[in-house]
Amino acid sequence: MGVVIWSNGRLYGPEEPLAPGIDHGLTVGDGVFETCAVYDGTAFALTRHLRRLARSALGLGLTAPDEGAVREGVAAVIAASGPDVGRLRITLTGGPGPLGSPRFAPADQRQSLFVLAGSGAPSDVSRVIRVPWVRNERSAVAGLKTTSYAENVVAVSEAYRLGADEAVLANTVGELCEGTASNVFLEREGELLTPPLSSGCLAGITRELLLEWSAAVGLPVREAAPGELRYDVLDEVVEGSAHLAMSGSIRNVSPVVSLDGSEVEAGPLCVEAQRLFQARLADDLDP
Repeated sequence: MGVVIWSNGRLYGPEEPLAPGIDHGLTVGDGVFETCAVYDGTAFALTRHLRRLARSALGLGLTAPDEGAVREGVAAVIAASGPDVGRLRITLTGGPGPLGSPRFAPADQRQSLFVLAGSGAPSDVSRVIRVPWVRNERSAVAGLKTTSYAENVVAVSEAYRLGADEAVLANTVGELCEGTASNVFLEREGELLTPPLSSGCLAGITRELLLEWSAAVGLPVREAAPGELRYDVLDEVVEGSAHLAMSGSIRNVSPVVSLDGSEVEAGPLCVEAQRLFQARLADDLDP
């Protein structure tokens, strides 16, 4: 299916002109976004995604979007899409702005809001590589889901070049951080651990739900303490004494079966976490 776009109360085709050339999201990456999976015509965990969208906007210095307008756009693109719709993207930018980084004065700002729907399907397993680039946990936009995605484009392009589908990064102090579009979970010694937010990783919605749902049923999944997961812990995955899983809005919880081109086993806790997430997802599409 093609991409369906909504903005300013109407639908657009993927080839129709929409954003002005001076949109600050285009010229300097001044914007935030959310990606949701779509199941049975419903955007999964939309309320949580909208909450994070507002948090990212405010963190970037933008005004939080009108939630009613966003929900209107979501309903419109899903209704106009075919049965294969599986992915939704909500983008908010600073709107028209100067060619440089500063924005127009507040009275002159007109933010742009776009909602897009298209195809997308979760991956049952993930294949990842390590890359030499790092996340800056002290960045001004650490933990915000911004449209400034060039670093991720470079890293995931390298992953695809090497036959993988995701790259996993350290932060500047050598801690395990995250993937380019996913959070990471490390299974060892009977626990499934995910890096803390202090590592600079995004507060992923799938990550958040897995922590909550695991706690409710007694599955040993927790946020690691700062410094507990070093990047070189991935050597243990290659050796077979630890296991890895990635989580994200489209891949859900996805055990890793290849790291740096070496086949690795999916860990039992990784598989159980995947099963738990799929079961709870079916119970409530807006948890």
